[in-house]
This record gives sequence, structure tokens and C-alpha cells, in this order.
Amino acid sequence: MTLVRIWLKDEMATRELGRVLGGLLEPGDVVILTGELGAGKTTLAQGLARGLGVKGRITSPSFTLIQEYEGRIPFFHVDIYRLEDPEAALELGLDEYFYGGGVTAVEWGRLLGEELLPPEYLEVSLEYGPEGGRYAVLTGRGSRYVRILEELKKLAGPGA
Repeated sequence: MTLVRIWLKDEMATRELGRVLGGLLEPGDVVILTGELGAGKTTLAQGLARGLGVKGRITSPSFTLIQEYEGRIPFFHVDIYRLEDPEAALELGLDEYFYGGGVTAVEWGRLLGEELLPPEYLEVSLEYGPEGGRYAVLTGRGSRYVRILEELKKLAGPGA
């Protein structure tokens, strides 16, 4: 498991991190987004979509639960905050998204519990910083995601 911590001074920096990260992702990759309400999960997902070549408006799937977008790779944006029972995610066919031909980003993904998450994924936790910005703490769970974080560190420079 590899951990990278990046300071994000504002929404633009959060979106840019997502864009750069999206450029490194491949079909079948899963990104779990965690953090408090308003921490920037949807903003980061918007950046991921741009990095995946998605055009147009990217909205929060809070009420629809899943938004699907076409880009260089299909992008599946999932928000499970409103699911009352994590097992209901199975009824959504979430495992088909996890193991399909696109990139899946799941807001509030930790609510699923380890038993419903794939064995390997990238977790991005957004935490409020004392200075008013945010920290993104990226954890690679599995060799594929460790390699992604190593590449991200090269792109981000010495601060990552």
C-alpha cells in the first residue's frame, strides 16, 4: 500500500488533481472518494472525467446514484451517500461497473465496507486543512494503484 498526500489550495487545484489522475487511469480502474460533506469529492470526480476525455457538464449523482459518461474511456460516477443499506449497491449492479470496461469513481465508497469493494482500488480521501484548503490523501490498494501513485508523484513534483 502506498500513500501520497497533496495540498489543494482551492477548487481549481482539486479539479486539476482529478484531471491529472484521470489521465493515468485505464479501463477497470476504481477510485473510492471519501471525505466530509462539501470536501470536494464531486469536484475531484469532475476533474477525473476531464482527464478521461469526457466533454460536457459533470453533475453529482446524489439522486440518480449513477451517472455514465463517454470519453476516451467510459466514466461511471457513483454516489452511494443516500443508499440506506450497502447491500443495495449489489442491486445497482455496482460489481458490473467495478469489473467493466470503464473507470468507476464512487463517492462515499467506504460506506460499502471492505466486503463489497473490489480487492484493489485507489482511495482518495479529502480532508479539510487548517489553512482553509484541503489535503488529498491518496492510498493505492494493490500493485496497479501503487504504480499510478508513483507516476502521479513524478508528475506532481517534490511536494507530493
